[in-house]
Order: sequence, then C-alpha cells, then structure tokens
Amino acid sequence: MIPVKTPAEIAIMRQVCRGAALVLQYIESLVRPGVSTLEIDEAARDYMAKLGVESACYGYKVGRLPRFPSYTCISVNEEVVHGIPSRKRIIRQGDVVSLDVVVRDSGFFGDNARTILVEPVSNEVRALCQTGEEALYLGIAQARAGNRVHDISHAIERHVRFGNYGIVDQYVGHGIGREMHEDPQVPNQGAAGTGALLRPGMTIAIEPMINLGTGAVTVLSDRWTAVTKDSKPSVHYEHTVLITDGEAEILTIAV
Repeated sequence: MIPVKTPAEIAIMRQVCRGAALVLQYIESLVRPGVSTLEIDEAARDYMAKLGVESACYGYKVGRLPRFPSYTCISVNEEVVHGIPSRKRIIRQGDVVSLDVVVRDSGFFGDNARTILVEPVSNEVRALCQTGEEALYLGIAQARAGNRVHDISHAIERHVRFGNYGIVDQYVGHGIGREMHEDPQVPNQGAAGTGALLRPGMTIAIEPMINLGTGAVTVLSDRWTAVTKDSKPSVHYEHTVLITDGEAEILTIAV
C-alpha cells in the first residue's frame, strides 16, 4: 500500500522538507575549489543541528551494508550517488558535484539533491546538467492525481533519451514520509499509463540520475559509492513532492 498522508502529516512534511532544502541551499554555497567534501559534510551537520533536524543518512543501515558514515552524500564527477565525503577529496575547477541531503524530524523525512558545476566546465557537461534538471521538472509535471507512476518515468526517459544520455536504472525515486524509502518506486524510465495510480496526499521523491555516457554503474569497495563504468560524469537532481488534485506541490523549497 502506498501511504496517503493526512492534512496534519502533510503539514509536518512541509516543515521537514523545507529543512532539507535549507541545508542543501546552504552547502551548495560552500562548493568551491580548495574545499574538501568532508568540510562540506561537517558544515551540513552543524547547520542541521542549528535547524533542529537530524541527518537521515548518518548511520543509515540497509541489509548487510555497513552503516553510512556521513551526514550527506557528496558525489563528484563519475560518482553517481551515495558518495562518501572525505578530507582527501578536494573540490577542483571543472568538477561536477552532486549534493544529496535527507533529513528527519518529528518522525518524517525530506529528501532533495542538486548538481553543482565548478566553473569552468565543458559545454557537454553543462548540457548534461541542463537536461537532468529539465527531466526532473518534466517528471514533476506528470506527478498529479489520476496519472500513473510510470507517467513520471516516461516523461523523464523521453527527455533524457532525446539528449542521448545514459539513464541510471539501478537507483530510482521513491515514496517518502515516515520512512526514507516507501512505496512506490519511481524509476527514471518506463511505459506511460502503467504503474501505481497517483492519489492526493501521496508524497514521493523524484530523482533523475543521468550520465554523459552509458547508464551502467558499479559500486566501489566502500560498498556505497556508485560510479559510472565508463568513468564519464553523472548528474543527480531531486525534489520531494506532494500529489494534489492539481499540479504537484514541491515540498523541498527553501522559503
């Protein structure tokens, strides 16, 4: 069953998601040459404490994987998702830096991600980022009551395929609320008109992850960091949205 939130739960989700958006906005401002990804992660930890929210990433445990050791996921260049911040990973000019922030408060979760370009970058990387962000909003436009989950997926896939980019299918969007990952799964490719029916009150995280090369990925020895098999750059964009009777409401907005 896909959880449908009550008005009271939606009010909490708005606050939690705003916290996630504020953290993401803050650490985005810290991405510049010479800064380590660990410094950014530690700044996120401190800002979360200031806001009174908790990192949902820190200590996250799933299956037999080790607990995730960081407060955010910071993935650079060929890293697709779940990058572990490190003092040794120094941001440099030309880097493609994906920031993924998930917070928890009052029993609910908020999730968002954005890719930052550290200038100067090539035109092909800039076009990749533009396509990834456009695909996110095209997916969100399909997130409305009466549509199906894969209407979102199809809108994302059609736009990404038009640009001839690789779609990561190993990782997908998801429902979110009292758990970080709830039903339904929201893949970034699929047939329109299929998948679960969307109803008002559902909250989902939509997150295209697309690559300059193929969609194939592998996981590093840390058992978390996913990287492109061809070592080409990847980008990641994400919002948590609320399904309504009309257009979806983007909850991860820092206002």
